[in-house]
Amino acid sequence: MNAERGRPRSFDPEIALDRATEVFWRHGFRGASLAELTEATGLSKPSLYAAFGDKEALFLRCLQRYAQRYVAFQTALLDEETDTRRAVEGFLRAIVALQGDPKLPGGCMVVTGSADCGTAIPAAVDAALRSAAGSTEQRLLQRLQKDGQADARQLATLFSTVLTGTAVMAKSGQPLEKLQAAVDAAMLAWPAEAKRKR
Repeated sequence: MNAERGRPRSFDPEIALDRATEVFWRHGFRGASLAELTEATGLSKPSLYAAFGDKEALFLRCLQRYAQRYVAFQTALLDEETDTRRAVEGFLRAIVALQGDPKLPGGCMVVTGSADCGTAIPAAVDAALRSAAGSTEQRLLQRLQKDGQADARQLATLFSTVLTGTAVMAKSGQPLEKLQAAVDAAMLAWPAEAKRKR
């Protein structure tokens, strides 16, 4: 059978991936139905599978795409800003701006998907979500340690936990101003200069 059969003539795999990513971002792995995925991509079920593999393979592609297209810019802020406090605060504010963007599904694809971890989902999906969930804390930790923060591990855990919380808030429709206020509160934990390692 021709794999192209059943695909729209205007089929663009990049656009289809973007639309599938939005479905998974909104509903998670288990919550995203094949009906929603086929409707969003404009593909029939056989065509969707022919183009991207099964639901598991599609989700993993979309999770990678989410990281590349929506999170990479914010992560770069941690490396590009020379002042660590400004780097961390800028990163946090950029992430919550993404979470609260009304043009996007809301919240965080990783946080939404992580609600499925430990349930009956494919092992590869579970592992990918757990890895993605831990990567934010790890990136924060590396930057804080590089700066010599004595409380680097605790701060990284605090800031990543705040981002998880703001993702849930954004998902429930809380305004961006409230998300940014959570960042304001988190930054109050920034230690005085004297607490840095010497």
